[in-house]
Amino acid sequence: MKAQTVYKLLAIALVVALLASCAPPPTPQVVEKVVTQVVTVKETVPVEVTVKETVMVQSPPEVVEITSTPLPPKPEVEPVSVRTNWLYYGSHSPFFLGKEKGIYLDNYLDVAVKQGNGSGNVVKLVANKDSTFGYVSAAALINQVAQGAPVIAVATIDAAGTDAVLCNPDSGIATIKDLEGKTILTTAGAGVNAFWPVVVKNAGLDEGKIKLTNVAEAALVSSYLQGLAPCILGGIDDKPAEIEANGGKTPTIFAYSDFGVAQPGYVIVAHTDTVKEKPDMVRRFVEATLKSFKAAQADPDSSVKAMADFFGPEQFDEKSIEQAKKVLAVTLSILYSQSNKDKILGWNSEEDFASALDLFKKYKELQTDMPPSAFFTNEFVPKTLP
Repeated sequence: MKAQTVYKLLAIALVVALLASCAPPPTPQVVEKVVTQVVTVKETVPVEVTVKETVMVQSPPEVVEITSTPLPPKPEVEPVSVRTNWLYYGSHSPFFLGKEKGIYLDNYLDVAVKQGNGSGNVVKLVANKDSTFGYVSAAALINQVAQGAPVIAVATIDAAGTDAVLCNPDSGIATIKDLEGKTILTTAGAGVNAFWPVVVKNAGLDEGKIKLTNVAEAALVSSYLQGLAPCILGGIDDKPAEIEANGGKTPTIFAYSDFGVAQPGYVIVAHTDTVKEKPDMVRRFVEATLKSFKAAQADPDSSVKAMADFFGPEQFDEKSIEQAKKVLAVTLSILYSQSNKDKILGWNSEEDFASALDLFKKYKELQTDMPPSAFFTNEFVPKTLP
């Protein structure tokens, strides 16, 4: 063979290599293969020629071990209830917004919103396990927990107290001292009653000259408007709007906070057994409730509409809706205490609970060695909402 033959063999080897490279083996591996061939350069002189081929060889099949971790089963939708402190008003509308938007359902909760009859009564209902959660005044919570009620705050909503004395501007009452010799209406079990003695003492009033009369909660504003008394004890978050909506003049307001009453406003409470036995459920409820209040901040009109739609026009006409909007606006303006430096929605401030507890001890002669932290837990309040 001549030199051309060598080149031909090299070309053939290259073609073979190219064809091999086009083959579709599953896991190809490139290697060099040394091939020694005997060729004859001249007819009488055989020589050995070493040719290097680049070929594709099939690698052994690779064994892939697949492991998987099964996802935990989704919790079943759990029925729970939350009882409001009072007849339904604007501050309660985020609960209904959470129901309408599916926020609670996304957290596997079927929430029934029930009407209350004063914060003190609602704390008792939660303590008796009639209701899973309650929306109550912090004052009512502290008063009853110190006396042994197995209830604890799991989130703060109204971070500043809204308690006040509300008086008819036509009554001639212009200063707090003018309350002496007058009748004030309130409701038995209402949280606003708790620190009334503090206001009396700090304002220098003669309690014996003031008549405090209990009426049914549904009759409180109507009795006031009928002139049965010139003043009521109530929250500035709901009562001024209710008075105006029913034809009354904007009341003269003596806020408790102006007379040394510093306290959290309204909190979400649960039974201590519920906290211990169903922490995941409590966490889901708190998170969904805070999401609902955050959604109400973003769209307060939709929050009020959700409550109005739930009950229908028989209970929520246009006048009631406008009243609810005013009430909700007050609540949404006090979601964060000044001591809540990080602005965490729902955060229970130990400083604020300590202040309220000191008031009870100093002015209500409350006997307890319980620290402020015994009345609340931040275990279920997320630092940030997803």
